[in-house]
Amino acid sequence: MTLLAQAGRDASIIAWRNLLNLRRTPGSIVAALVQPLMFVLLLAYVFGGSLGGDDYRVYLMGGIFAQAVTFNAAFTALGLANDMDKGLVDRFRSLPTPRLSVVLGRTVSDLCMSAVTLTVTALCGLLVGWRAQSSALRAAAGFAVILLFAFAMSWVGATIGLTARSVEVAQSAGLIWLFPVTFVSSAFVSTAAMPGPLRTVAEWNPVSATATAARELFGNQPPPGIDPGASWPVENALVHSVLSSLVITAVFMSLAIRRYRRITRG
Repeated sequence: MTLLAQAGRDASIIAWRNLLNLRRTPGSIVAALVQPLMFVLLLAYVFGGSLGGDDYRVYLMGGIFAQAVTFNAAFTALGLANDMDKGLVDRFRSLPTPRLSVVLGRTVSDLCMSAVTLTVTALCGLLVGWRAQSSALRAAAGFAVILLFAFAMSWVGATIGLTARSVEVAQSAGLIWLFPVTFVSSAFVSTAAMPGPLRTVAEWNPVSATATAARELFGNQPPPGIDPGASWPVENALVHSVLSSLVITAVFMSLAIRRYRRITRG
């Protein structure tokens, strides 16, 4: 068996172990599901009336999807830090398991959780009036783009979790960067009113690209009061989102594996 095949097999076993372990921590599942639902209801009904009503609620969902899977990176960071704290990583050191398998197993299991989060969020979106107004194939492509971005974000979380010195640090570090990344974007509002430099950052933000690409694939047009802009990342959101996800995955996969090797050597 090749090293890559063994890594894939071992990663699938570890991913299944992580999913089974969720039965002992149902609070993690509740948190992963309640958070996007809370944002859907708050933004749709508290702010939706002043930002475009029903049209805004439809437009909102692309941003909610992107935000929900981005926030799931915090669970990856916390899960890996918890595994290290409980000595699970030390036990894996004594097994003939490729180093990639442990971290890949965590990111794959969290990708499954992101798929569940996405499903529940979409159902909540249907309740507030959201619909995919394109073909089934384009809608499926929209969800695929979001899940690709979710996988990329899980590697960011894995790097944070392996770098943190404790579960408490991982919990704080895993959350502190999420708010500026998701809110300095076009996930919920137009970037047109933002100051020049901030607007540029928001337009090139992968969260913006993923939200905009999802809206295009779902056929959800922005309401009259929201100007999507005309810059390259806006007009080529699908390409930008896919490329960003691939680059983020490559960079942070390398960093996470390097960090894991350093830990297991120690």
